[in-house]
Amino acid sequence: MAIETAIFAGGCFWCMVQPFDSLDGIEKVRSGYTGGHVENPTYEQVSSHTTGHTEAVKIWFDSEKISYRELVEIYWEQTDPTDAMGQFQDRGDNYRPVIFVNSPEQREIAEESRAALAASNRFDEPIVTKIEDAKPFYEAEEYHQDFYKKDPEREALEMAQRLQFKADKWN
Repeated sequence: MAIETAIFAGGCFWCMVQPFDSLDGIEKVRSGYTGGHVENPTYEQVSSHTTGHTEAVKIWFDSEKISYRELVEIYWEQTDPTDAMGQFQDRGDNYRPVIFVNSPEQREIAEESRAALAASNRFDEPIVTKIEDAKPFYEAEEYHQDFYKKDPEREALEMAQRLQFKADKWN
């Protein structure tokens, strides 16, 4: 087993867990905050737009079963890569789309993938998702973890716009 990690920000972290959590080779997915300047921020602090953090998911995966490249491709299908200031109904810098890379190899894969997506002409607007170096990742409060399992009805409401966008752009 070769466990590696990936960190993706794509709007509300509640909506980013399930698409990865259900895949073979995924060991764990945790919701949290990254990219900011405050240690151990709370949800309230991040929501106040004063910490610089972005809601994100950290994924522990077995690279012998699923590759980082595959995870990046799945990531694109969960987001609107043309929207720099939020995702769907979630607005603000704490919901910005970012691929946080933790190695030169991850950066190369993410940049190649973003360039291929831009060249595909799937979207009329430019691809604005950032690729940034990984910063400390702080796990969110426990009530945010595995939200799709804890409150499936609310999760369905949160996911509605995202799923419609995915159906329109990716199917």
